[in-house]
Amino acid sequence: MVKILGRESQHSVTSKLFDVIPYKDFTLDVRAWTTILHAYSRSGKYDKAIALFDFMKGRSLNPTLVTYNVMLDVYGKKGRSWNKILDLLDEMKSVGLEFDEFTCSTVLSACGREGLLEEAKSFFDELKLSGYIPGTVTYNSLLQVYGKAGIYNEALSVLREMEEKNCPPDSVTYNELVAAYVRAGFQDEGAAFIETMAQKGIMPNAITYTTVIDAYGKAGKEDRALSLFRQMKESGCVPNVCTYNSILGMLGKKSRVDDMMEIISDMKSNGCKPNRVTWNTMLVMCGNKGMQKYVNRVFQEMKNCGFEPDRDTFNTLISAYGRCGSEISASKMHEEMIKAGFSPCITTYNALLNALARRGDWRASESVVLDLRNKGFKPNETTYCLMIQSYSKGGNIRGIERIAKEIYDGHIFPSWMLLRTLVLANFKCRSLVGMERAFQEFLKNGYKPDLVLFNSMLSIFSRNRMYDRAQDMIHFIRENGLKPDLVTYNSLMDMYARAGDCWKAQEVLNGLLEGNGRPDLVSYNTVIKGFCRQGLMQEAMRTLTEMTNRGIRPCIVTYNTFVAGFSARGFFQEVDEVISYMIEDNCRPNELTYTTIVDGFCKAKKYKDAMEFVSRIKEKDGLYGEESMQRLVSRIRENMES
Repeated sequence: MVKILGRESQHSVTSKLFDVIPYKDFTLDVRAWTTILHAYSRSGKYDKAIALFDFMKGRSLNPTLVTYNVMLDVYGKKGRSWNKILDLLDEMKSVGLEFDEFTCSTVLSACGREGLLEEAKSFFDELKLSGYIPGTVTYNSLLQVYGKAGIYNEALSVLREMEEKNCPPDSVTYNELVAAYVRAGFQDEGAAFIETMAQKGIMPNAITYTTVIDAYGKAGKEDRALSLFRQMKESGCVPNVCTYNSILGMLGKKSRVDDMMEIISDMKSNGCKPNRVTWNTMLVMCGNKGMQKYVNRVFQEMKNCGFEPDRDTFNTLISAYGRCGSEISASKMHEEMIKAGFSPCITTYNALLNALARRGDWRASESVVLDLRNKGFKPNETTYCLMIQSYSKGGNIRGIERIAKEIYDGHIFPSWMLLRTLVLANFKCRSLVGMERAFQEFLKNGYKPDLVLFNSMLSIFSRNRMYDRAQDMIHFIRENGLKPDLVTYNSLMDMYARAGDCWKAQEVLNGLLEGNGRPDLVSYNTVIKGFCRQGLMQEAMRTLTEMTNRGIRPCIVTYNTFVAGFSARGFFQEVDEVISYMIEDNCRPNELTYTTIVDGFCKAKKYKDAMEFVSRIKEKDGLYGEESMQRLVSRIRENMES
């Protein structure tokens, strides 16, 4: 029976059969035991395979080369077992077994999975020193190790060695070489190997083309990817569903929906049936604000392709409509789902809640939760997270506090995701007390915060001038082995700017630049704010020049910061120059701009100058409203009377 199942490659059936049969009561030969080992390996039951191997040796059975090769594969796939692999290799040598191609390729593949570059190189060198002549399969496995790490120069040296040793490369060889180049960011060089393969009589296959197409897409080079896709078809290489899915994902990120629909039609004409990944990709990419009509088109095309929606499809559609801001369509799809005979599940209700949470409609969200409870469903982690988000978006801090109390009282399980959502919701509502309590509960439960949480805590401590606590967050980030991102740096700059240490904020900006980081508008605005608050206007102007030289255009916040800085020091001529520049730069002053200037005049007791300034606003800014002008005049009079 074991031999028949093995011959027919019925690995799943074999592993399930011997899960229930007490195999220790049987007397089988090594070949039969090896077949069962292989079945366990292919089914991912690695611990059972290891236990069976130990049982075999305990019965004084001598494992064959095939048996050892299977066990090498088991440990390789199990992971974190390099020492076990070395022990097996030593054991094989001690019983006089010689390595074959499968032995060598399996060990190298294990190195590739774990990123063990030095171990792979050492093993390969020892093989050659022992007199072993590697074949194409072994070389390909070594190429895969370097390919996964993106070490293209080592991968290329492997190809050269193969040619020197007259070991013929095949399509797998070049596919691994292509993968090495594109993972290192060399998409064009990877694509060049397609021509090299053709010249050597090795036809590039769908994997070759898809690897480069996907790399171009991820690098934002959509036109190159599409050009290669056309070249692929012209060469006679038939795209597979993975090729199409890569292109759809790439186009979806750029919202090129018409092109996505053309790709779907192309799939259909080429007889390539879209799979679930295809449709999910389409729906996910269409589930953005303002793209409701495209969701409808995708859904219709699904049905035209004979893809009948099931409950999961309806849930995906409800979620997609919710993401693109169409609560009505999400509700309508919910009704269609029921008409089609599918009962809503907790996923359905959560998809509806997702649509409502995006709008902050917490009252409607509460109604959905009440309905799901009445239908006998129990809210899960996602349900509570979406309710917290709905309360946060709607500014209902009391709603957040109610759910938080249930968590802290032990009525709702405090999962990683739930406590993380609670921290971020309190942050959005600027609730320091709620945020600190949620973060402490997060740590108390032994969870590891991610960078988003640390950045949020850093930001709120900075806003509340709790600089010691903010510094604690910086230490926590480093202790947890996380790398600060732009948000971290911006929060640090903001902290120092608020504390009056503008040079320290400048130092953080310099460190970001020296580390090849890319400061954004927020970064420069923050440093400018720090200098302006300290009256160092020349330094603020220098920072502005540096910002514009890097191609970052000032915004209303930038200009208002300068207006505040000059006004506070009575430099009203410079204020006029800023206003003129704003209008020339198509960045019209807003009410805050003029209010800041008026307050500057009033602080200097220059009420007459303030009135004259207001009377001249229309000369430069003809679009400024009369009602706004009157509010400024009233503000001046109030200051005069106080």
